[in-house]
Amino acid sequence: MAEKVLIYAGTTEGRLLAQELSRAHIACDVHVATEYGQMVMPELAGVKVCVGRLDVEEMRALLKKNGQNNYAAVVNATHPFATEVSANIRESTKGSGIPYLRLQRRMDDGICSIPENEGMKERAGTVHVFADYESCVQALTDTSGSILLATGSKELAVFAPLRERLFVRVLPGLESIGLCEKAGIRGKQILAMQGPFSEEMNLAMIHQFSIRYLVTKASGAHSGFQEKLAAAQKAGITACVIGKQEQEQEQEQGMSYAQVTETLSRLLGHTISGRPEVEISLIGIGMSAATLTQEAKRALEESDVVFGAERMLEVVENSKETYPFYLAKDILPVLRQKESKMDGQKLKVSILFSGDTGFYSGTEKIKTELNKNNYRKIRIIPGISSVSYLSAATGIAWQDAKIISIHGKKDTAETRALVLDAIRHFPKTFLLVSGVEDVRRIGCWIEEEKLTQTRMIAGFQLSYDAEKIRELSCKEAKNTKEEGLYTLLLCNENVQKRRLVPGMSDESFLRVVEGEKTVPMTKEEVRALSLCKLGLTEDAVVYDVGSGTGSIAVECATCSPGIRVYAIEQKATAQQLLRRNLEKFHLANVIPVDGKAPDILESLEPPTHVFIGGSSGCLADILHVIWEKNPRTRVVVNAISLETVAQITELAAGKMQTEIIQVQVSRAKTVGTYHLMQAENPVYICVLTMA
Repeated sequence: MAEKVLIYAGTTEGRLLAQELSRAHIACDVHVATEYGQMVMPELAGVKVCVGRLDVEEMRALLKKNGQNNYAAVVNATHPFATEVSANIRESTKGSGIPYLRLQRRMDDGICSIPENEGMKERAGTVHVFADYESCVQALTDTSGSILLATGSKELAVFAPLRERLFVRVLPGLESIGLCEKAGIRGKQILAMQGPFSEEMNLAMIHQFSIRYLVTKASGAHSGFQEKLAAAQKAGITACVIGKQEQEQEQEQGMSYAQVTETLSRLLGHTISGRPEVEISLIGIGMSAATLTQEAKRALEESDVVFGAERMLEVVENSKETYPFYLAKDILPVLRQKESKMDGQKLKVSILFSGDTGFYSGTEKIKTELNKNNYRKIRIIPGISSVSYLSAATGIAWQDAKIISIHGKKDTAETRALVLDAIRHFPKTFLLVSGVEDVRRIGCWIEEEKLTQTRMIAGFQLSYDAEKIRELSCKEAKNTKEEGLYTLLLCNENVQKRRLVPGMSDESFLRVVEGEKTVPMTKEEVRALSLCKLGLTEDAVVYDVGSGTGSIAVECATCSPGIRVYAIEQKATAQQLLRRNLEKFHLANVIPVDGKAPDILESLEPPTHVFIGGSSGCLADILHVIWEKNPRTRVVVNAISLETVAQITELAAGKMQTEIIQVQVSRAKTVGTYHLMQAENPVYICVLTMA
């Protein structure tokens, strides 16, 4: 059996089918009536394009070669109004044994609601339906004013009585121009252009030529039919629609694009996709329409459907089909619904995001979801972020600034610590916030932490008409009431330089509570070495078991605001002292945990690093719980007795690699004019890592 397909094309669907067959490595011959039809057909592997009108006998001759069928199937993808051609194609296949498939263009569903023709005079802005061209010409005869004829060149002779009023939009081919000349239509009356046309383009033509009546055929959704009607309505002119197909065409049973591809797949034994091509643009719109890039504008102009939050949809022209959705769970059902009605045609979709697509955006997440649902043709168009906009407006560069976002974050100790850490350690911090409540909140934080030397520059409604950029004092920030979009720039010239290595002095920590005895603490030098052996990472989850004063917890937490420390302590006096030290060092990434290990550890998230300074005789149980929660946890244990060291090596045998070092620190003590070295107790630092 032949594995080649013959397509008589005249619609977008025919061209799309040829493209799909080429992708499936199925050869096909495409016949088009005009040179223009050949021009719009792309060069495709395995696809031969032939030009010219054929009669029935010429069509029959194509089907056979040496008495054998030359094609596996014949597909009629001509225009719904090409009734004579369709009849010839059908006739040519009779008795050939070659399947005949009529690819029927989907007609616009909304045409049914258009009112019947009744008296055209003084009915501007309405739509009238006519059964045929002749009745349309008859109705227009009794009117005055210019007519835009957008039905093509085939029926020009019917409109000859109206030629003086006509502006004819035809394809830019020799045949079309020749038919215009033959009908006595010349010069500026001929608008030779390739469609389909946007609503704006139709509207521009209507205004340019002072059109009073627009004549069009009821055609497919992707032929520009709706755009013509929308333009006519906006301009307040009358639209005349030739809405009834010829009787012969009505009797022919057509197939959808999906049905045709399914049938060809079955006949040829190849999988041919009937799914329309969906192109999705993820667009960063900046702050508003004023910051929309030219690339983003072009993508929106070409889009059939646009998704985005209601505020973002303000940048979209009213003629576009829009949905106020920005989550995949809401967008995907709409896409599937649209696909089901496309009959294989290309669907162009835009999804809008505020600011820049790569800057605290939902772009990555929604792209992942689209890919999971087999949407692969996705492009990402960047926008102008509020940070770059505010930077430009203030003249303060952002390349060396700290950039953080608390947009959508709850008012927690962690959020507060994140902001305050940035202010303390960076001269410039750009801050994305949820709104005016965050502005007030940050004003309070700055005041409470006595960071009042900080300049707060607030960018309000950036790029909108209501835009304000002003410097706020703590008091002004706390009392700000104006609702809207804010981006903040926090400048602090008196920053605290972050320590790069552990080794805070023992004197830095509070050790006495209400005159009671001094709480034990890991000494400075031993603490520094222990922390080095702990090998913290920026996202570490640390247990400080037997925290005491909290010196280990504090030094861990100050290494990075991204580190989370659980300070476990069972003694009430030490618990009180721990909290006082946390307040002193403004640390919100340390969580005090009152209780005895290992029992209290069960409810905590799995650790990545553990320091054990005191175990109260429960070392074996503590290590067991830790390794159950995360076998890869890096553990550092400080011991002062050989018995404890022996226990550690025994517990780690076969499970963990063990590194043991002994440290003895001596400090100089002044005796008269002499300096004598006074030794501290030796300490064993034991490091346990995954074997």
